[in-house]
Amino acid sequence: MFITLEGIEGSGKTTQVAHIVHFMEQNKIDCVVTREPGGTLIGEKIRTILLDPENRDLDSVSELLLYAADRAQHVKTKVLPLLLSGKTVICDRFFDATIAYQGFARGLDMELINRLNKIVLDDLRPDMTILFDLPASTGLERAWKQLNVGARVSNESRFEKETLEFHEKVRAGYLELADREPDRFKIVDASMDEMQVKGKIFEILSQHLENKPSIQDAD
Repeated sequence: MFITLEGIEGSGKTTQVAHIVHFMEQNKIDCVVTREPGGTLIGEKIRTILLDPENRDLDSVSELLLYAADRAQHVKTKVLPLLLSGKTVICDRFFDATIAYQGFARGLDMELINRLNKIVLDDLRPDMTILFDLPASTGLERAWKQLNVGARVSNESRFEKETLEFHEKVRAGYLELADREPDRFKIVDASMDEMQVKGKIFEILSQHLENKPSIQDAD
């Protein structure tokens, strides 16, 4: 099973990963957590370039191609081998992020983005995508609070420094993608507190695994 997590900055994806892993362990599902960008050793070097706030002049097409390079390395050397070995893969961001950020927000050609994704992914698609949705202003406020207290690293804040309008476009893009594929996307109200979001995710995962809805608290 391949599960991806998507959402704007400050939506709480990373916070929920540990809860999702705990759920999988409680249900005896062997899972591996990864992320984009940076799910491989080479990807970590690409991530440094992409998220460094000093790289303000990074060209949008260059940005897109760096994400594609990171994804190609990630899929070929990590995601596919794990899936083929029977493991469940949980990925913090995947190709939907590129469509939302570089397509809807940056305004790059969607046909180009789709061609790159086809080259990199072939027919690989997530079985489920959990979209952590909340107002862009709330997400940015949370993200900057985390940066200010050291919960986020400041050398990965290039996207947090984008305008509110940019992040509103990202959110709108995600919601449009979810509307196009309602069977794959599961939208979670990420404006709720951590435990409420956790409960909703457990409910979604339980239904997907055809378990009883009562599996909502694996503490």
